[in-house]
Amino acid sequence: MHAPATATTIDKDALRAKYAEERDKRLRAEGSSQYLRLEREFAELAADPYTPITPREPLTDHVTFAFIGGGFAGLVVGARLKQAGITDVRIVEKGGDFGGTWYWNRYPGAQCDTASMIYMPLLEETGHMPSEKYAHAPEIRNHCSRIGETFGLYDKALFHTEVTGLEWNEGDKLWTVRTNRGDAFAAKYVGMGTGPLHVAKLPGLPGIETFKGKAFHTSRWDYAYTGGNPEGAPMTGLADKRVAIIGTGATSVQAVPHLARDAKELYVFQRTPSSVDRRDNAPLDDDWFASVAEPGWQRKWQDNFAANLGAGFPAEDLVNDGWTDLAKRMRANLRTVPPSEWTPARMMAAFEDADYEKMEQIRRRAEELVNDPNTADDLKAWYRQLCKRPCFHDEYLQAFNRPGVKLIHTDGQGVSAITEKGVMANGTEYEVDCIIYASGFEISTDYVARAGFDAVGRDGRTLSEYWGGGMRTLHGLHINGFPNLFMVQPAQAANFIANVPHNIVDHADTIASVVSAAEQRGAQTVEPTAEAEQAWLDLLRTGPARAIGSTECTPGYYNNEGKGWGEDAPLFVGHPGGALAYFAHIDAWRKSGRFEGLEFT
Repeated sequence: MHAPATATTIDKDALRAKYAEERDKRLRAEGSSQYLRLEREFAELAADPYTPITPREPLTDHVTFAFIGGGFAGLVVGARLKQAGITDVRIVEKGGDFGGTWYWNRYPGAQCDTASMIYMPLLEETGHMPSEKYAHAPEIRNHCSRIGETFGLYDKALFHTEVTGLEWNEGDKLWTVRTNRGDAFAAKYVGMGTGPLHVAKLPGLPGIETFKGKAFHTSRWDYAYTGGNPEGAPMTGLADKRVAIIGTGATSVQAVPHLARDAKELYVFQRTPSSVDRRDNAPLDDDWFASVAEPGWQRKWQDNFAANLGAGFPAEDLVNDGWTDLAKRMRANLRTVPPSEWTPARMMAAFEDADYEKMEQIRRRAEELVNDPNTADDLKAWYRQLCKRPCFHDEYLQAFNRPGVKLIHTDGQGVSAITEKGVMANGTEYEVDCIIYASGFEISTDYVARAGFDAVGRDGRTLSEYWGGGMRTLHGLHINGFPNLFMVQPAQAANFIANVPHNIVDHADTIASVVSAAEQRGAQTVEPTAEAEQAWLDLLRTGPARAIGSTECTPGYYNNEGKGWGEDAPLFVGHPGGALAYFAHIDAWRKSGRFEGLEFT
């Protein structure tokens, strides 16, 4: 048994050098452009395998509120609007049903990696108790449908529909929404919630189009080929198959144990290991849930989680998971420093020590769970925990103990090519029957490119033009020159990345409050003033730099594949006081009824 690593037993200079060495192996000049867009380069692989497209006539009608995106953002905003008495709501969604990324991600083992109690929105409003601490994808997808049904959001929803144009008509004070189905309908208000996890990407590998076997992206899982289903039934179609999975991020961490169980042979191609800590998933108990589910329980739990990841010293930890463990370690180290010496440098040193200790524990976990010492070494993550999205799983590391499973560690170089027969890596061709791309979604690309349209605001100015010098909003939600338009996303608001649904629910509360106020006042438009928008940006710049995304980290979507965010970096931040400070600020702003910074006309 290893003695626990502490700050005094860790050679920090050697560890920093090791981190830098591993990062440098993975740096690529092309950054995010190393990937291909699934829908553009491989349209046949991007087709919806889950729901047939239903023909319909184009719409040219009028709605009070149109929301672009049918994931959590559209569902929660729609629900809050309905609760506020705004009943004429239309959600436009490119998938065949509600769910967003949870509609597409049906790969085996898919589940949330933030606790269900705080991750799944509107649990209290729908009366649903999650079945597990970390719910699996089918339950989350069903919950999305439950929200849609509970709040009557199916009535005017447009599925298998993508917005291609959004233009403000100053004369009518309305938005025109155009889609790929020929629609051109009007909306008084528009919300945008296209999110970062809907444009699937593939690695830009030579020969990727030449493979003669079966290939698919994890967001388009082909159960007709593999057998099984999203609920976890054995994939009997793989019993005689050699399978390659490319990528070892959060998706692969969840899918690999199922592939390892069912495939004849499984090759896991790894450029960068994920840090994989314990998940400790378990069913939730009915009696326990009943004891904690008093009115307002979910907001209490969400706020408690945010508090435990913040800079304060909360009295309790309701969620008590891998996310809060790191934060508690950081606070414990900080307690050893007298408050009079809480300089930024001392605080960063305390945080660094806690991170080193935690990552040493995670690397030791690989040694303890993986039988082959070389494979265990290759699965160790050499970077700080928040350099990449932390992963938690109870079966991933153990999957490499199965005789048919082989980790192909490429020492930071990745797969070099795809051939007609398989995958090239480390100078070797691995012949396989099936290639699964666990390469994720576009996150660090330009917002307009991901959304698929460029909003045209007042005086014909496009959003891309207005944001040419960087993102500009009030509260991360309102944009000057774009009346009656709302953007639902974390940046320039709470920026609480560990639990994005918390950000979404809060923005939905704000949208419902603002729209209700506009309707009660008989206003045609609501829009932030230029002065209020600038004042908000000035406030954001007084805070610390981005907490994640340093170019000292190994490349990934947190740091734009190692290239960093350049001049935009100070704009992709949250409230200088942290997530809870933002939530408190915006709650008081809503309740005041003055909506300072907005102009109703």
